[in-house]
Amino acid sequence: MSWNEQWSQACSSIAGNVGYGESAEQLRQLTKTGLLKFTDIKNNPGNFFEAHRIIAEKAHLMGPGFWIRFTVHYNLCFGSVMAVGSDEQIAQLDALQKRGLLGCFALTEKLAGVNSGMVVQTTAEWDDSTQEFVINSPTEGSHKNWISQGFVADLAVVVADLSVNGKHYGPHAFLVEFRQEGKVVPNIELGDMGVKTVGNDLDNAWIAFHKLRVPHSTLLCKYGEVKPGNGGTYVSKAKGFTNMMMIGQRLFTGRVAVAKAALTFTEHLYESTQAYSDGKVCWGPKENTNLTAIPQLSALYKRADKSLRRLSAFVGECERMLSIHLQNDTVPPIALQDALACAKIMCSETSIDLCFRLKQDVGSFALMDGKGFGQMDFLQCCKFAEGDSRILMQKVARDRVKAKKQAGGEKEQAMVAELQQIAAQGPKAWDEHYEKVYDLAWVVVTRVIDEYAPGEALPLPVGLSKL
Repeated sequence: MSWNEQWSQACSSIAGNVGYGESAEQLRQLTKTGLLKFTDIKNNPGNFFEAHRIIAEKAHLMGPGFWIRFTVHYNLCFGSVMAVGSDEQIAQLDALQKRGLLGCFALTEKLAGVNSGMVVQTTAEWDDSTQEFVINSPTEGSHKNWISQGFVADLAVVVADLSVNGKHYGPHAFLVEFRQEGKVVPNIELGDMGVKTVGNDLDNAWIAFHKLRVPHSTLLCKYGEVKPGNGGTYVSKAKGFTNMMMIGQRLFTGRVAVAKAALTFTEHLYESTQAYSDGKVCWGPKENTNLTAIPQLSALYKRADKSLRRLSAFVGECERMLSIHLQNDTVPPIALQDALACAKIMCSETSIDLCFRLKQDVGSFALMDGKGFGQMDFLQCCKFAEGDSRILMQKVARDRVKAKKQAGGEKEQAMVAELQQIAAQGPKAWDEHYEKVYDLAWVVVTRVIDEYAPGEALPLPVGLSKL
């Protein structure tokens, strides 16, 4: 039996209509199989990405909860250990996996959500007298927010601003013991984010740290460590690399996984809907036909097929190139980083557009429970996960306006020239012309995709430019 078949079989019994405790237990058991190792994100990225895709195949029926739980566990939590952990810390992962321990990723804060970037106000102060870090949430705004798997995790990668001997060294990651014998450790406070439109088999928590003391060994120290003595000394271990830079690479793997998940969701929703419409008999004046033959629905199926095929090829190329850097432990070049952002933007926005159009055109079938349309907010999760699409588009446009090297055709260059004049007037003018910003971003995104996967132009999703 191939690895894909073994993984598919292991995932076959996963259900979405369960409580978050039972959902977490499903992940524990899947983890214990060892079919996908925590180290595969580097050593076997093909399996890592394929595992995400196979789980996403069920998302149109069971929602986003388990898929998000899975990627937080494997990519964000233990993927961060792989990225910034020492050899000794990475060597512990096999034992953690055999125990079925679950992890969460505590980065996002209440004051700095998906629209604010990676702003971190949680603090981690080195106490040289006890050789411990003191992790603290100084304000309500610094409470970690929307932390998936936060209510059940045994371990947490906590991102906090490190200070040693009164000097701040920026965000660093700590692998913190979150529970002991099933109970949350003292000085950690949890709160529920509340009921969601979909994915309620996933627990989402806000987390506050009240001077939580953790040992020296919790700092993931591949690129920077603290030497005890004389108040403590921070030592940078790799020139040109920072912990936060390498933690940020989880966004790259995440963007590939999210892009593929959005496409997979859309592909399966279209497949199941067309199977219905192919068999749905409709009256005709001369002879009966089927629902698929209705012009707008037939055209939509063809459009979706072309778009999904092309985007799948594009994401596949992004995955291939990124995998080389994962295996070699190198930072992807800027051109690839841009392509990964474009993949996230285009795949999530196109999937939202295609599924919305299908819902409007297929009729009452879209209202029926269990047909997949009720889980469409999975795509909303894809839109804001691993960098909100709108924020990424703002970045794409700003980078293009600031670039000294010319790129693109006359239309793109004219748009750049206009926005350069607008940018010179200040942030207020830029915000007032936000539609032009997003229009430029879309032109750049489509050009990048053309460079990686040439083909017929992809249509602009409804509402992407004109709000």
